[in-house]
Amino acid sequence: MEKFNRKLIEFIEKSTCSYTCIEEIKNILENKGYKELYEEDKWSIKNKFYVVRNDASIIAISIPKEYNNSFSIITTHCDTPSLLLKPNGDYIKNNYLKHNIMPYGGLLNYGWLDHPLSLAGRIIIKKGNKLETKIIDFKKPMLVVPSVAIHQNDSANSNLDLNMQTDLQPIISISKKNNWQEIIQKEINEEIVDYDLFAYNIEKPVIINDELLVSPRIDNLTSVYSGLYSFLDSNSNNIKIFCSFNNEETGSLSEEGADSNFLLDILKRISAELKIDISSALASSFIINSDNTHAIHPNHNEYSDDTGILYLNEGIAIVKEEGSSTNALSSSIIKTICKKNKIKYQDSTSKNDISGGSTLSGISLRHVSVLSIDIGIPELAMHSSVETCSIKDINELYKLMKAFYNTKIIRKKDSIQIL
Repeated sequence: MEKFNRKLIEFIEKSTCSYTCIEEIKNILENKGYKELYEEDKWSIKNKFYVVRNDASIIAISIPKEYNNSFSIITTHCDTPSLLLKPNGDYIKNNYLKHNIMPYGGLLNYGWLDHPLSLAGRIIIKKGNKLETKIIDFKKPMLVVPSVAIHQNDSANSNLDLNMQTDLQPIISISKKNNWQEIIQKEINEEIVDYDLFAYNIEKPVIINDELLVSPRIDNLTSVYSGLYSFLDSNSNNIKIFCSFNNEETGSLSEEGADSNFLLDILKRISAELKIDISSALASSFIINSDNTHAIHPNHNEYSDDTGILYLNEGIAIVKEEGSSTNALSSSIIKTICKKNKIKYQDSTSKNDISGGSTLSGISLRHVSVLSIDIGIPELAMHSSVETCSIKDINELYKLMKAFYNTKIIRKKDSIQIL
């Protein structure tokens, strides 16, 4: 457990945005013998390989020597709500060097005030007649979004209505001599054409009383970490697939998001190379989508459903909501695997007057029709720059995912065998 927690914290610290997260996943996969294939090339299928699209989404594949004609798939997302820098957004006002930002995802606005922020993402550089991408992480405090003092805003404790355009603009410097281009150029001595840069909370994850993980980016790096290592640590005769998609927080509608053809394209190419019928393979396959959900709040139980309450430290959440893909059959399969492997789980539903978000598997089903389920872990303060969850629940999620990859699910007519 101690090693698991240490590696988790290291993963969170390195995965500061979708781009750096994918870089870290690539490094881990390469160290385990996985080789990168490129969509634009003709493939010669290997037993262990991965594919990256647009630097920000990844699909890893493991094909055993003797394989069943089915796919065991786990989908996660690697992006997180943050402050996205606008192009040409630097300006000086009242002696402050500021940078204009736009919200990326549904931010809990006040959770981003008064925290040290750094920058990470992707820069496009020009070399001769070529454009090249460079993934960067400054790894040091560079910005802050200061709140207004209580003396100047006496309604702050009763009505904190923050305006994204006015109140969430970070400051970089108080020197008129500094400018944004020079700050970037000190780190990147190249001709910069454009960038996708995100401000992220640089505070380190901490564990309180061996129970609570308090950390940036718990949503959804806990799922990415658990899914990746369960993929690497499991053995199965099924074709194992691990996905981490970008842009879930903004609707998944992108070249590399869950609402793209990325997963379907990869499944088609695998099926063609292995000479298996993709339709029958999908009919025998299963998708776990893992994304976090809400624990009952210690001070506000009115936000939880009376019969779908989630508690920290009580295991994974099986999420059944209006926008989820969970049904009685997929839920029964996962509950059976949990009981067989002594994994703690909880049923999760939301209040009818509080809307939940869309899910990756629900979005993926627009392109790949597979029996699927939505699971995750409960957490507090979702979409703040610092969130809270149970460290033990993350371990339970890993155990369930590993058990899923090791399980053979045989679907025939009106029955399911779980071996």
